[in-house]
Amino acid sequence: MDWEIEFYGKVGEELAGMPPKIQARMIRLMELMEKHGANLGEPHTKPLGEELFEIRAKAKEGIGRGTFCYMQGKRIIVLHIFVKKGQKIPKKDLALAKERLKEVKKS
Repeated sequence: MDWEIEFYGKVGEELAGMPPKIQARMIRLMELMEKHGANLGEPHTKPLGEELFEIRAKAKEGIGRGTFCYMQGKRIIVLHIFVKKGQKIPKKDLALAKERLKEVKKS
């Protein structure tokens, strides 16, 4: 595996709390990211701008989303994971990801 994926804070718990099929799809996409990098292309990953990217997992139970960033070397930090209810990423989820991105970049 060429890439290393890390979870910010309690992101592992967020992932564990997702519906099972969304969770399985999200884990599978992260395994692909470890092998090939995060640029899997749409519909799997998508740039959000401002150094943020999105991982997109769809299943019968709904739509899971995660936000992540790249760090020096081949490191990917997953900043936030949630189940999406509407068309757009909720502002509170995007704001949380941006806040966590600032914290990660400081350290």
